[in-house]
Amino acid sequence: MSTALVLALAMVLDALVGEPRAIWDRVPHPAVLMGRVVGWFDRVLNDGGARRLKGFVAMAVMAAGAAILGMVLQVFGPLVELIVVTVLLAQRSLVTHVRAVAQALRLSVGEARRSVAMIVGRDTAAMDGPAVARAAIESAAENQSDGVIAPAFWFLIGGLPGLLLYKITNTADSMIGYRTPRHEAFGWAAARFDDLLNVIPARLTAGLIWLSHGMWAGFAAVRADARLHRSPNAGWPEAAMARVLGVALSGPRAYEGQMRDFPFVNAMGKRDIGPHEVEASCTTLWRSWGLGLALVLLLTLLG
Repeated sequence: MSTALVLALAMVLDALVGEPRAIWDRVPHPAVLMGRVVGWFDRVLNDGGARRLKGFVAMAVMAAGAAILGMVLQVFGPLVELIVVTVLLAQRSLVTHVRAVAQALRLSVGEARRSVAMIVGRDTAAMDGPAVARAAIESAAENQSDGVIAPAFWFLIGGLPGLLLYKITNTADSMIGYRTPRHEAFGWAAARFDDLLNVIPARLTAGLIWLSHGMWAGFAAVRADARLHRSPNAGWPEAAMARVLGVALSGPRAYEGQMRDFPFVNAMGKRDIGPHEVEASCTTLWRSWGLGLALVLLLTLLG
C-alpha cells in the first residue's frame, strides 16, 4: 500500500471517527505521552547555566527518538501505519472544538470564554464576543496547519519517522517554545525547529483555504497580511482564513496579564463578528480538508 493511499484512508478515518473518548479515557493519547516526554526534559534539564545548549540537546534527542520509533513501527506494515496516522491527525477534533465555541457564543460570552480557553493560550477572562470569535477562527486556521496539513505533509515526505519527528517537535514548541523567562533559552531550539518544519505546510494550508473557495487571483494580499503576523508561519493560514471569510483577525490581545498591541490581519475586514463567522470557519476547515484529500488521492492515482 502506497504512502499516499495510507494517508488518504487515514484522513477519511479521522474525519469519520475523530478521537473516541471510550479509548482515550482508558489509555493515554500519543500526544499526551509526547507531552510527558517534553515535560520530563523540561524538569530535568531546564535549570542552571547553558540552557540554550541543554534545550538543543533535549530537542535533538527527542527528534532522534521519534524518528527511530517511526522506523520501528513501519516494520509492522501498512495497517500499523494507518492506525498511527489516523490517531495523529486532528481534523474532526479541531472542528468539534471550534464549533463548540460557536455554540457557546449563542448562550453567553462567559460560556464562550470557557470554551475558547480550551484551544488558545491567550488570556480569555476579559474577552468580549468578537474577541472570542476571532480567537476561535485564528485557532481553526493555525491548527489546521499544525494538526492536519503539516502531519500529513511530513508523513508523505518521510513516512512514520517524518510524522513522529514533526509531532514531537510541534508538541515541544507548544510547551516550551515561548519567550518567557523560563523557556526563552531552553525552548529556543524547539521553536526554531518547529518554524522550519512548518514553512511549507503553513503556506500549503493557506493555498488550500484560498483555492477551496474558488479564489485564483489576489493571493498576494494573503502574503502581505501574513507578514504582519508575529509568527513566520501561523500568519499564512490566518491571513487566508481572514480573507475568505471577510473578517479581521489577530489584533490586540493579552498574555499572562500583559496586553500586546499586535496589528490586525486583513484590517479592513469585519470586526463585529460572532457565532456565524465561527461556524463559517468550520465550513472552511472542511472545504480545505476536502481539497487536500483530493490532492492526496491524485498522488495515489499517479503512483
